[in-house]
Amino acid sequence: MEPALGECMNRIRAFLFITYFVILTLIMGIGAMPIRVLRRRDLALRYAQSWSALTLRGLRFFCRIRIRVVGAENLPEGACLIASQHQSFFDGFIWMTLVPGPAYVIKQELTRIPFIGPMLLLSGMVPVEREAGAKALRGLMKATQAHFDASRQIIIFPEGTRTLPGARVPLQPGVVALAKQAAAPVIPVATNSGLHWPRRGWLMQPGEITIAIGEALPANAGRLSLIDSIYKSWDRLSAREDLPHPVDNSVDSKC
Repeated sequence: MEPALGECMNRIRAFLFITYFVILTLIMGIGAMPIRVLRRRDLALRYAQSWSALTLRGLRFFCRIRIRVVGAENLPEGACLIASQHQSFFDGFIWMTLVPGPAYVIKQELTRIPFIGPMLLLSGMVPVEREAGAKALRGLMKATQAHFDASRQIIIFPEGTRTLPGARVPLQPGVVALAKQAAAPVIPVATNSGLHWPRRGWLMQPGEITIAIGEALPANAGRLSLIDSIYKSWDRLSAREDLPHPVDNSVDSKC
């Protein structure tokens, strides 16, 4: 296929997917009203998982994006802290379909989105106001403790924001604080999602998104030791699965 024709087809596929996603979200947002009235967290979570699964099904159908998960056997049955790379909006959907009790650490702004925001809160997602500094960290730890006690899986993006595939940025302190608080296994995850769903925009590229799940890291490691372990695990997973990763695998001691 000629490059220009291929780009045109990708734009058409992306437009169809966006249309599908908006209609799906509106319909399910309206359909969630009874759940919001009942204030049933369990129903809200199951409903949100269905929305995510249908979104990913649309992504596969319209944009010709396949999803490959490797290392699923490394996920424990109970509580854990999933420390995943974050490259696109895709990362915000996939874990809703991979673990039974997902609870994302999310930006506070997401809770203000009509239809979606109230369901995020009701289903147990954990909003963080990043500009609040130490106060936000204390609130994060308090909010997540109940989820760990209920054997839910906390998903955190230690990079703090969507990054380019293969980029290395300092990790946020929240992942260390949560790991120490919960004494739950820390599960490192590498991905190449940004190659197919860009960090900004909706022009998807056909292909295969890989979710590479690593072996658990000790939760009681010191701050620098845990961060170093996360970096090294990401690098090993990326090298093994041929995902983008930094050429220089050294870790900045200031992180």
